Amino acid sequence: MSSSIATDASQNGSAKSGENANGSMFEIDDSDFYRMLDRQPINVERNCSFDDKSSSYGDVPLAAVSPRHYYRNSEHNLRALDHVDYGYSSEGRRSGLNTPRSASYYESHPMVADAWEALRRSLVDFRGQAVGTIAALDHSVEELNYDQVFVRDFVPSALAFLMNGETEIVKNFLLKTLRLQSREKMVDQFKLGEGVMPASFKVTHHPVRNHETLTADFGEAAIGRVAPVDSGFWWIILLRAYTKSTGDSSLAELPECQRGMRLILSLCLSEGFDTFPTLLCADGCCMIDRRMGVYGYPIEIQTLFFMALRCALLLLKQDDEGKEFVERIANRLHALSYHMRNYFWLDLKQLNDIYRYKTEEYSHTAVNKFNVMPDSLPEWVFDFMPSRGGYFIGNVSPAKMDFRWFCLGNCVAILSSLATPEQSLAIMDLIEARWEELVGEMPLKICYPAIENHDWRIITGCDPKNTRWSYHNGGSWPVLLWLLTAACIKTGRPQIAKRAIDLIEARLSKDHWPEYYDGKLGRYIGKQARKFQTWSISGYLVAKMLLEDPSHIGMISLGEDKQMQPLPKRSASWTC
Repeated sequence: MSSSIATDASQNGSAKSGENANGSMFEIDDSDFYRMLDRQPINVERNCSFDDKSSSYGDVPLAAVSPRHYYRNSEHNLRALDHVDYGYSSEGRRSGLNTPRSASYYESHPMVADAWEALRRSLVDFRGQAVGTIAALDHSVEELNYDQVFVRDFVPSALAFLMNGETEIVKNFLLKTLRLQSREKMVDQFKLGEGVMPASFKVTHHPVRNHETLTADFGEAAIGRVAPVDSGFWWIILLRAYTKSTGDSSLAELPECQRGMRLILSLCLSEGFDTFPTLLCADGCCMIDRRMGVYGYPIEIQTLFFMALRCALLLLKQDDEGKEFVERIANRLHALSYHMRNYFWLDLKQLNDIYRYKTEEYSHTAVNKFNVMPDSLPEWVFDFMPSRGGYFIGNVSPAKMDFRWFCLGNCVAILSSLATPEQSLAIMDLIEARWEELVGEMPLKICYPAIENHDWRIITGCDPKNTRWSYHNGGSWPVLLWLLTAACIKTGRPQIAKRAIDLIEARLSKDHWPEYYDGKLGRYIGKQARKFQTWSISGYLVAKMLLEDPSHIGMISLGEDKQMQPLPKRSASWTC
């Protein structure tokens, strides 16, 4: 199957005008890619359309449909959403480009105008061009590295600008970070891999020479000196979002962009001693950028890895170099999806199976493949797991399962279609059933539950910033709102997002856009939280624009890949 992908792409892909068959990139729509793999067209009933701003489900307005009714009719509706046009014209450009600028949009809540003003204040210029947004604009505390442009932090800002029709800043950012990737990277005299993307960069002005330079951080200045694994994935995902939003594939077609993607993929797809298709990572390599016990195979990195691989398939040129990577990506995606859907997934049935595991099993017939001891199951997970619902747990490695809930990983699993339609609905069921624990008074818990007492001392190294229910240890992060909203739209649960946005609008602007909140319910502004945190601002804007015009979801959502078989059987947790 894999070896035929490149050939099929040249036959079935939709090339832009002026492209030729020799080495040019084809912008392949999700549905085209599935047909390319299946060799058979997939006929899916279009039960819902996001082509117009009324956002209706059939004849019923989206806002008027209850969360249960909207998707409880049948599961094939969610699969249909994966193949909806999402409001893009036949030329590939998004319809209704000026929607976020409309007067009615700004009248929806006064926070929107305040957010745009704050976001524009955070813009960073380099030699006369805007190239990103700084992490925070809080002059009341020491800047540290919050005056830098972080790759992961800029993603919601970039999406906000794309949705508002301001694409040039995103293009500049993509090109500037790409130039930084090509530089030699040394940390304590040790050379990093060629494809590593920076965690952040800073614009430095030299007044004597009247000259500006970009200084990148690849982990040599980071807390714990850990290089970011997620930056390269976010870069590929953002490049696809830019291409999808503008309908312009010329940026992705540039030789340097193609090379940048191949370098990232070469690092991640390299073969070694690991027997798992997941990506082995150090603590502190992602949004949770300090020691929090995520060493191994953290869910956040695996889902971003999966999504970046799928985006790369749509962006890579169909030339000799591209064909090699297409085949390697396809093989990895099949193994990765099978592994994640089977071994990282937890619902009531699976929890009971683990509870009854036998240990010291050997051979290919072993059920307890990772030799997980049932006594290692934490007590909280039995009360946390609802009768209907499920989620991808935080980590799976030999003799260890991290049962914590991580928001970013589960939302990206939905958006990338790593989660099956059944699993996507189950994740939303869990969020609804455990609203107080995961959302509380301020969306959204980065992970649940918090690590406490002796475990906190050992796992975090007594990190005073990560005390229980604070920062990365069970803190509430407003930026996660955009991911939740996107997942809600894809699964047909817009009311969940609306409920979360209402909570945000009650206080986020009044509190001056903090980075995070503390406490079990997210009631308190984080003890060390920066004010005017840029991704708190842009996360809110993206969520509002997604809910106002769901056609934007096409930038950050991928349809289901029917070839990723076999799928896990539907368990009793979804039985009505």
